Amino acid sequence: MQEAAERRRAVTVSILAYDEKTGSLGGAAMTGSLCVGGWVLRGTAESGLSASQGTAPSTLWGEEVLARMKAGEPAAEAVAEVTAPDTGRAHRQLAALDPAGRSGHFTGAESVPVCGALEGPGVVVSGNMLADWAVIRAVRDTYLAGAGALHDRLMAALVAGAQAGGDSRGLLSAALLVVSRSAAPLTLRIDRSAKPLEDLADLLAAARAEPYYGWTRVVPTLDDPHRAPDLVEPEALPLPETGTE
Repeated sequence: MQEAAERRRAVTVSILAYDEKTGSLGGAAMTGSLCVGGWVLRGTAESGLSASQGTAPSTLWGEEVLARMKAGEPAAEAVAEVTAPDTGRAHRQLAALDPAGRSGHFTGAESVPVCGALEGPGVVVSGNMLADWAVIRAVRDTYLAGAGALHDRLMAALVAGAQAGGDSRGLLSAALLVVSRSAAPLTLRIDRSAKPLEDLADLLAAARAEPYYGWTRVVPTLDDPHRAPDLVEPEALPLPETGTE
């Protein structure tokens, strides 16, 4: 019973990243509990991204930091403003990435070790109840060393984190979110599975294949809010990112 209770505790690894080449923003997360996508990841191309997690995660933090970044606050300043007044902040983590690719993060003093965050150019990785620091280091370094499409680099980063030890009790859910001014949002969630990373990779492959991918190429975007099938020239449609240079 005690072991089962431990497995139900919400443990999370998340990554937020900015693709300088395309201007896209992406996030990915995995956890040993349910519904990591709904709890942790949120954002838009106009606001940036947030990852709110911990033993008592605040979805309010996730929304408020997005509002501040959309209004022009840099990520680090927005994170500080959101977390400071909360008397329960010791039990929470928050990471943010603004539309310019600047990052910020907070880890409460009562977060379950191993816990914390690491940054790199245009990327921030957070985690708690990890096997050791090698986990989030592997996530960050794999992303930074990767090439190709943002979604593929994020998936590779999650896999590297899991292989490095990941969540100390195993995984139950995983999620991926990519937003851009020029493309439809890609938001994928595996809310409960014995193999969430494998299932997420399968879902990503389906989302990047026809007929679904073709449909996403004619829906409205921030840069083309009136886009529709009969208004788009086929040669003007973006080709799918294949994950190769």
